[in-house]
Parts: sequence; structure tokens; C-alpha cells
Amino acid sequence: MPPLSRPRRRTDRPPPLGLTRTEAGPELAVLARHATAVEVEVFGDDGAHAATVPLTRNAYGIWWDSVPQLLPGTRYGLRVDGPWAPEQGHRHNPAKLLLDPYAGAVEGEVSWVPEVYGHRVDRQRGGGHLAGDPGVRDDRDSAPHVPRSVVVDHDRFDWAGDTLPRVPWTDTVIYEAHVRGLTMRHPEVPPELRGTYAGLAHPAVVEHLVELGVTTVELLPVHAFTSEPRLVRQGLSNYWGYNTLGFFAPHPRYAAAQDPQAVVDEVKGAVQALHAAGLEVILDVVYNHTAEQGSGEGPTLSWRGLDNRSYYRLDGRGRDIDVTGCGNTVDLREPMVARMVLDSLRHWVERYHVDGFRFDLAPALARGRDDAYDRDHPFHVALQTDPVLSQVKLIAEPWDVGVHGWRTGQFPGPMAEWNDRYRDGVRSFWLADVGRQLNGIPGHGIRDLAPRLAGSADLFGHDDRGPTASVNYVASHDGFTLADLTAYEQRHNYANGEDNRDGHGDNRSFNHGVEGPSTDPLVRASRERSVRNLLATVLLSTGVPMLLGGDEMGRTQEGNNNAYCQDSPLTWVDWQLEPWQREVLVDARSLTELRRELAVLRPAEFPLHDAVPGRSRLRWYDEHGHQVTEQGWQDPWRRTVVAVYDSLHQDADGTGNAPDTTPQVVALVLHAGPDRIDVRLPTLERVLDWTVRWTSERPAAADSQEQPADLQRVVGQGEVRPTGATSFTVLVGRVEHSPPGR
Repeated sequence: MPPLSRPRRRTDRPPPLGLTRTEAGPELAVLARHATAVEVEVFGDDGAHAATVPLTRNAYGIWWDSVPQLLPGTRYGLRVDGPWAPEQGHRHNPAKLLLDPYAGAVEGEVSWVPEVYGHRVDRQRGGGHLAGDPGVRDDRDSAPHVPRSVVVDHDRFDWAGDTLPRVPWTDTVIYEAHVRGLTMRHPEVPPELRGTYAGLAHPAVVEHLVELGVTTVELLPVHAFTSEPRLVRQGLSNYWGYNTLGFFAPHPRYAAAQDPQAVVDEVKGAVQALHAAGLEVILDVVYNHTAEQGSGEGPTLSWRGLDNRSYYRLDGRGRDIDVTGCGNTVDLREPMVARMVLDSLRHWVERYHVDGFRFDLAPALARGRDDAYDRDHPFHVALQTDPVLSQVKLIAEPWDVGVHGWRTGQFPGPMAEWNDRYRDGVRSFWLADVGRQLNGIPGHGIRDLAPRLAGSADLFGHDDRGPTASVNYVASHDGFTLADLTAYEQRHNYANGEDNRDGHGDNRSFNHGVEGPSTDPLVRASRERSVRNLLATVLLSTGVPMLLGGDEMGRTQEGNNNAYCQDSPLTWVDWQLEPWQREVLVDARSLTELRRELAVLRPAEFPLHDAVPGRSRLRWYDEHGHQVTEQGWQDPWRRTVVAVYDSLHQDADGTGNAPDTTPQVVALVLHAGPDRIDVRLPTLERVLDWTVRWTSERPAAADSQEQPADLQRVVGQGEVRPTGATSFTVLVGRVEHSPPGR
């Protein structure tokens, strides 16, 4: 294909990037700062070339013009000419058909053939890459092998009656789910809707979420994405979706519909259905890298061909600076690239009514000119000040793989953060340290657990950040499922084709003496109790709890702790439950109900040890009913703690409780020792007695549907309560109606 060649013509001020409807017709604008020519190639209904329209105007690096053919339903792509100078970061190649970064829909798949690469590629070599010369431009046409951008009409969807749930952070319970995996095996979802946006919106699925008591569904990536060539050659696929093709387009393979416009409408319909049930929708978004991988080995699909030097972070020799582990890093130091990300976020809020975002590898988005993470980065400032984005839920995954990339607790408001310190501390207390103690090895005691249970003030107690900045979890898509944490100590990832080298090595799990499935009733009972302990800790800790989809039913991935490429029953939620799994589901529902009831466990500010008006109080006791001493905090063998929360002093003037306030006192008894012990409940002012509201203990020979033996049992002040090995118990105090002396 001959190169495009036209002189630049600067005229007027450019319109917004993407497609704009004007009285004169559609107008398209793209960022291609170093290009010498940009054309739009339009395709007919039969997929054949229909027209070529040059973008003749440019200013400030933006090319634009009227393109009357770009009506709803039209397929198109871009071709860009400019310098080919890889050592300077320029990789323009007019032979490659490019996706419009602002395309509202994407149709078609990438075929992993040499033609999709901007540089010369000839043959396959080990590891799944294609050998060739990254410095030589390839002039073969890529159009037959790459997806098309599609024009859609966002105004045609009827949002009438849609109401944003706007759940307060203090009431939020997040459910991390995969659109495909959640419904692929659901027996009540029609086969043609399983694994789709429409399946997510099916009444049976919505009913499950509502009854479970979650408030917010966090979806793994739904931006259009593709699978890496290595996975395709191995017969696998990118199941998680962290390999973006388009930041404005939904992933079409998750739709029951086939037409791109219908795909867009199906996504909106799913959001609308979840909103109607009072459920928020948060999207896991991947703005840190794209599917184009490293410039020396990856394809030219969109941004690289438009303006590699502007869109990606490069070193002085034109090579990618990779802090994502995926070959490239999107460069938000460039204002127009940051604008693209902000435009995308607003697009999903305004066009799709989503309620927030979880940012994958968030430090990569805020690395400054010196490549160091900058909490005052312009991107953070934009999120704080944008009138649309500052009003939705924002969550950071606070690490990337670059130098000094671990930044938990260091993000500014309004972002919350995934709390990996919580994950590791809770796993250690209930799992890893139990195994260590059985082998005569000291653990961490309670010193790492206590701050996590109380909202992680050591991480988030600054700059007016409260406990709701901490998203508490023990399992996510990345790692073992909750049930697998209790059954595996080693990763079992051979199916991923990487010789079991991928995935986390530090799992802090405990297999209870047997690696993998077991028929031993004692092993099974211990594992099931550990699952309940972990669920209770997550759902009753101060902060924002997050459950991994399926963990409420004991889902397993058979020990695979990096199932990113497993689109199969291994990762799909199995809705056919064994008796113990049904019991776990009942427990999960009971715990979310308790969380709603016990407001003292979910304060907006960190609880304090002292009685302070307007603040929850939190005190720590040992198994003898005494407050934990400094020696107790440092004891690596200590396996028992009683956390007592109360709201007896939550009033404005410090004289007692306001007339319309019902004080609450809650005791959480956490015992991670291998033996039963006697726990003496503390004697507290104004508490008459205690009622057992939930416990992870089960009678030794109980049927799976039998309730705990002492549920609703009343325990007197200072009374000793026998406590089973590795168990979690919730007791609620009965409080005098008025303070003493009144």
C-alpha cells in the first residue's frame, strides 16, 4: 500500500476527540501529533472497502474533518502516515488499519498473523512471539486481520426510571464478579444468555445478589479486549480481560446480541436492571497498558500507529518503559492522553450510568516525569476536581511492577484502595500461623490482625481519610479462591502453560494437613470452619468488605491461583451446591445482615479506645476478660482476642446518648488456636448480658443444615464461654436504657 502524503493544513480550533455530531454532519477528531497524514477508511455492509476520507485539518496534534459516512452502524478504521524512526519512538505505518481510540463499539477479532505487526515479522519462535526485525517497517495490509471501529447511537437507549443507588461507603459491600464466569453454569439462566451481560441482568442472578446482601457489583474488565498471541497459540484465552483494545467500547463477546449497537444497549440494560434492584455497578478498568504489548514485539492495532511517542512511556532510545508487566505503559504525563482516560471514565458514567471504577495497577497512572509515583499527579487532581468523576466510587489497586511500585495507603482522596495488608494479615492469623503453630513455629500473634480489623488506621489515618478508604478482602480474582486458601498451600497452575512458574508464591494459606480434596471428615470440617472464619472477618471488619464472586458458595479453582487464561468450568461459578456449600451461603447472608444491623462495626471514622463523643469505641481483651497488655500484643504465640465495639458515647455534647440513638455493644471473639479454650467475656458498664448472634462453630456430628448449638444463647457479664478451635463468634450486648446516675 503506498504511503499517504499530504502537507499539513492548520485551521481553527479542534473539536473534542472522537466522533461529534454537528449540524453539518459527523465530524471525527483523533490525536496523532507526529503524523503527516490521517485518513478514515469506511467499510460497507459487506465488509468491503467503501470510501477513503482524509482528515485535512489539524492543530495542536489533533487531526479532524467532516466524515459524512460515519452514521450509526458504519464500520471504519484509520490509516496514519508519518515518520518511521523506532529509535525516536515513531512507528507510523499507513499499511495498518487502526482502531479509533474513541470508538463506541468494536467488531471483529485480531488474527495473529504477521500482517498485524507494524514491523517485519516472518515466523514463530519459542515463547509464542514472532521472529523478525522490529526496526524494519512491514508494508503488508492488516485490514483483513483486525477489528473495525463501529459508530453507535447512545441516545436511542431509554433510561427512563433509572435511579443511581448511591450507596454510602459505610454501607457498601462489594462483590467482585466476572460477567461470563458468574452465569455460564447458572441453571435458571437460559443457555443463550449464559455468560452475557443479559445473563448478569437475569432475575435469578439479581435475586441471588440481593439476598446475599451485597450492594455493589464490581465487574472484571468489560472494555473491548483481545487475547495475547501466546495464549491463542496454546489454545487458551485472556479470560480476565486485562488486555484492552478500546477504552470506550464494551467487549462484544460478553453479549448475547451480535450487532454492535445491540451490544451497547445490552450493557446498558444490565446496568439498568442492577440499579432497579438497588445494586451499584463498578467497572475494573485497565488504563495502565494496552493490547499492543512491547513495541519491539507487539502488534500495531491503534495507539502505536497513531502516535506511539505520545501514547506510551518510552525511554531515550524509543523503547517501552514497562511498569505493568505487559510490555507497555500508557503515558498519562501527556495531557491529551490523560484527557483520553478521563473522557473514557466520563463516557461510562454518563452513557452507561456506572457507579464507579477500580483502577488496575493504579500507580502506573500517576508516575511523573522522573517515573516516581506522585500522589499530586495531575490525573489525581483531575479525579478530585472533575464534577462527574469526583462523585462516583473510585478504588485503586495500589501497586504496579515498577520500582517502588507498592503504594498501599498512599493514594489521595476520594480514592479507596484494595488493602493487601489486610489480605495478608487476616490470612496469616486464620491460616498460615495456625499451620506454623502446629509445627512449633511462632506466628504473628494478634498484632498484625488488630489494626486490619479496626480499619487500618496505620495506613489510611491521614489527610482526612477514614476506614472506608480500606477495601478489605482475603480473596480476589488474582490468587486462590477463599475455599482454596483452606485446601492448598502450593499453586497448581500447570494448565496455564508456564510450567507452574506463574502466580503468587506467598499465599499464606493452610491446607489443614492434606493438599487438595479430602474425604477425611475432620479435615473437611476444619476447612469449612476456616471458610466461615474468613467470611466473618471480612464482612464484620471496619472498612469496606469485598467478596470474590462464588466465595459465598465455596467455589474452587482446584488450586490454580492465577487463572487469567482459564475460560472454562475451572473458573465459572458452579451453582450446583453440596450441603456444606449451601450452609456457607446461609452464613454469608447472615453475616451481611448482621453488618447492616450493627452500625457500630461500620463507622465513617476510625474507632478509638477512649470514649469520645460522636466516635465508636474499640477495646481489646484477652481470653481472661482483661484488656490486652503490651506483652500480649507482642506475644507471637497469642491466638485469641476479643474486640469490643460500642457506641455508648455517640452523642454531640458528651452527656450521653441522644434520645433517638440506640446504643450498640458488640463483642467479636476470634480464636485461631488449635484447641478449645474457655473465654471469659469482659465486664462492661451498662452491659447487662450478651447474646450469641453468630458463630463459626458447628456441633461435631451436626447435619449440614443444623444451626450452631448455642445460637441466641445468653451469656452473663464476666461469664466463661467455651470456645472451639479456630472459631469466630459474634455477641451483642444488652444495654441499659440510660446511663448510670441519670
